[in-house]
Amino acid sequence: MDILFLLIPLSLVLVAAIGIVLFWAVNTGQFELSSREAQHILEDDDSPSGG
Repeated sequence: MDILFLLIPLSLVLVAAIGIVLFWAVNTGQFELSSREAQHILEDDDSPSGG
């Protein structure tokens, strides 16, 4: 029973840390335009070189 006094606060701290990291990632644009690189690969840029 004594272990619950350790595990419950520890799990709450862990959930809060994960929430803060997720909130930071969303606000700093980590999930913006995730398909841009995939579309860039498909673009045709095979123009002849000038050299």
